[in-house]
Parts: sequence; C-alpha cells; structure tokens
Amino acid sequence: MASLAETQRRVREAVVTGDAMPLADLLVGGRDALDRFRIHQRHYEASLVTALLGKFPATAWLVGTPFLTAAARRFVFDCPPKAPCIAEYGDQFPAFLANQRQVGQLPYLRSFAELEWRIGVVSIAIEQPSRAFDALAPLGEAVLPDVVLDLQPGLRFLRAEWPVDDLMKLFLTNSAPGEFVFEPADAWLQIRGARGSFDVTRLEPGDFVFREAVLDGRSIGEAAERAVDATANFDPGRGLASLLAAGLVTASRVRHQGHRS
Repeated sequence: MASLAETQRRVREAVVTGDAMPLADLLVGGRDALDRFRIHQRHYEASLVTALLGKFPATAWLVGTPFLTAAARRFVFDCPPKAPCIAEYGDQFPAFLANQRQVGQLPYLRSFAELEWRIGVVSIAIEQPSRAFDALAPLGEAVLPDVVLDLQPGLRFLRAEWPVDDLMKLFLTNSAPGEFVFEPADAWLQIRGARGSFDVTRLEPGDFVFREAVLDGRSIGEAAERAVDATANFDPGRGLASLLAAGLVTASRVRHQGHRS
C-alpha cells in the first residue's frame, strides 16, 4: 500500500497536470470516479485563474481579457503554486506572458505586467516608522560605509526599457488621449505603497541603483560603489540624504558589529 505522502503526491500531480488516468487505481466507489475527480481539477484551474486575473486587471486592459485568461489557464498548469499563500502566486506570470507567441507586437508587455505585480505587492504593505538623517550621526563617518539599512516593506524597483508607467497612468485614470506616442525609453521606476495606496516615481539611474542595492541588503558603501559604477556623477552623500528624507529608512545596523540602532 502506498504511503500517505506518496498518495498525496500522486493526487497533486493528477490535479496539476490535468491527467487523472494515472490515479485511476485510487479512485473507487460510486459511478464515474474519474469524472468526479475532474471536479477538483476544474476547481484548481478556475480558482487560480480567477486569482491571477484579479491581480492583473491593467494587463487585461492592455491585451484583452480573452488573451489573458487563456494565458492564465496555461500558466496554472505549467507553473503551479509553490507556497500555500495564494496572495504570493503570480510573480512569474509576467515572464510567462512575454514568452507567448502572440505578444510579438507588445515588447513592453512583460515590463507592464511586472509593474502591475509590484504595485499589488506594495499596496498591501504596512508602513513602518522611518528614521531621520540624524539617527545615523552617532555611528560616525568611519563606519558609515559598513552600515546596512532596512527600507520600507512597501518598496520595489523596476527598470524598464519602455515608459510603462505612462501606460499605467492611462489605465488608472481611465483616460483616452487623442494622441499617445509610445516609444522605447529607459524608465527607472520606484514603486512605493502601503494600506491600499501607492505611487510610482521615476528616479535618476544613480539613485535607482543605489536604492535597489540597499533594498537588496548591500551596505551603504557597497550600494554607493554600484551607483558610481552605473553613473559617474552620482553623489553618495546626496543619494543617502534623499533616501532618508523620503522616509524610506526604517532601521540601521553596522554589519561587522551586528549592532542594530
């Protein structure tokens, strides 16, 4: 007799793949056991597709609900959830969309969907008390490069090769301009949100690289080096001051001491 873990694995595989035949020996009793099991398969598909469509309404506006629904149905079988929380499901969907054959005329689709995903993530975050600039003063200039900063949980970044934030504004304002010119252009975007609200801001390349590196857990010194490598005119002092002034820093610690301030 198969173990419980093996039975669960087989049931999961049958639900996710949509093929219940390998599970036929476990389906007993009543009439049309395979048909009854397909109820679970349809529920799996319908619930996840509905969840995806709810997270990407702007993308549906851009490409059409029929196209997005068809892509979502393929996605839920090709990329099943890896975590029990459905709220976390869908981060791979923008990349999946970009690989669909029908999107050749929409080279900005992935960036647009990634922007929408990030907006959804930050919008449900809880804002934390921010730290003022003078909170770092006691640490001293000598240790400042080794300081690691914690940033607001509702903060994400996106570098796009198209100004997808302009497209998002059209969706959010439900506007239809008489003329809309949309051409490739680098957009260095900061997405910040909390408790149902959000804003999308364009940054200078140096500030973008610096802030993204800090969010990734790099020290102030490491983040500054990356920013200078990206753009030679980046001013680390100004970049740090603007980060603090924006209320994005919630805590600080010196890496080599393990001290938290």
